[in-house]
Amino acid sequence: MSLTHFDAAGQAHMVDVSDKAETSRVAVAEGRVVMLPETLAYVLEGTAKKGDVLGVARLAGIMGAKKTADLIPLCHPLPITKVSLDLEADAALPGVRITATVKTTGRTGVEMEALTAVTTAALTVYDMLKAVERGMRIEGIRVMLKDGGKSGLYEARE
Repeated sequence: MSLTHFDAAGQAHMVDVSDKAETSRVAVAEGRVVMLPETLAYVLEGTAKKGDVLGVARLAGIMGAKKTADLIPLCHPLPITKVSLDLEADAALPGVRITATVKTTGRTGVEMEALTAVTTAALTVYDMLKAVERGMRIEGIRVMLKDGGKSGLYEARE
């Protein structure tokens, strides 16, 4: 297997996908923001000074997915057909679990868009709660599922 974003001379380049078939593509990514139980209480009670933490982070994640090609140098701009984010307050963590699902019909996958959605949402959770706790941790960001295209189905192992 070779790295697709480098040419024979080792120079970075955008992959040519013009000969690839357009297929339905989907990617699911996950991550989490770990915090103190006292910080999570602000999320659960809706009393964070900046407002609805999960609602704002959900919108930020959607916006992040749509801007992926502007942020990651060699990503293709894609006609995203769906972005959904699930943000769940989890007292057992304690923190917020984030899952993003991104879909398109195109010549390249949407893994980077799903990862960017999760990361943007997690950074937003941090930003909205940093006045209460600066020691929160953003962890475990990874692709859980990818389907469509020549390489087919990928599912992460737990």
